[in-house]
Amino acid sequence: MLRFTALILLCAATAAVSPAWSQTPAQPIFATTKVEGTDNVYIFRYLNHQAMFVVTSAGVIATDPIGYVRREASQVYLDEIKKITSQPVKYAIYSHHHYDHIAGGKPFKDAGATFVAHTRAKERLAQLKDPHTVLPDETLQRKRTITLGDTTIELSYVGLNHSDSTLVMRLPKQKILFAVDFIPVGSVPGRGMIDSYPLEWEGSLKRVLAMDWKWLIPGHPAPGDRLGTKQDVQNLLAMLQDMLAEVREAARAGKCWDAAEKEVKLEKYASVPGYEQNLPFVVRRYCGLWGRGT
Repeated sequence: MLRFTALILLCAATAAVSPAWSQTPAQPIFATTKVEGTDNVYIFRYLNHQAMFVVTSAGVIATDPIGYVRREASQVYLDEIKKITSQPVKYAIYSHHHYDHIAGGKPFKDAGATFVAHTRAKERLAQLKDPHTVLPDETLQRKRTITLGDTTIELSYVGLNHSDSTLVMRLPKQKILFAVDFIPVGSVPGRGMIDSYPLEWEGSLKRVLAMDWKWLIPGHPAPGDRLGTKQDVQNLLAMLQDMLAEVREAARAGKCWDAAEKEVKLEKYASVPGYEQNLPFVVRRYCGLWGRGT
């Protein structure tokens, strides 16, 4: 299994905020790692959020400033990039419009980065007017290819899933995909289910499976700090389909909400990290779908 090669680890004595399945002992607050097998693809992690950045011959392509949980995170992120390269950050790409991944972009904007996002992300952010979140400069609806120096990155909208503005970012040369929140690698989806689009989510996973890639960088660390594979996406799709069918039966028996949340167990997934704490969110969302049509 491909693993990360540690490049820089700067830490504090306090424990990082992380899910119950995370590694022990506690991780450093942040870390920057180069993806093994590449010479220019990096992962920046701050607490339990991850972003990808790519160093090219003409500048840096960064993603998700992740300055929400702690405002200083985005500046730390930019400082980490500067330790690796003197190239300027040319692009900052939003994975979707949720603050926990994209707030805090001012240091990148001040450094001259052009912000790119899905059209719907800009529309939503313009409505919300969050003072800590930079509005995108450029948008796309379906696809866009950015070529910077010797590197090409493909941005694709694969449909509704965890949000209505999620972009998948693919590095064709390295066969690496960066996908945030709608593909939890090796774990059960959690709070992000609440405002998701469950029927369309399955379609977006199938579109991701049809793409040409080998390794997936998730927006949150996977158990064991590993990269995802197509098998992980297949497993997630099967899990969601099983859960959707199980809750549909409960809803048609009049058990949504309370009874379903107590009775639906899907114990075949009990060993999957996040099962116990996240299953109620999954059942609640599918009860909304089958019990209320929402």
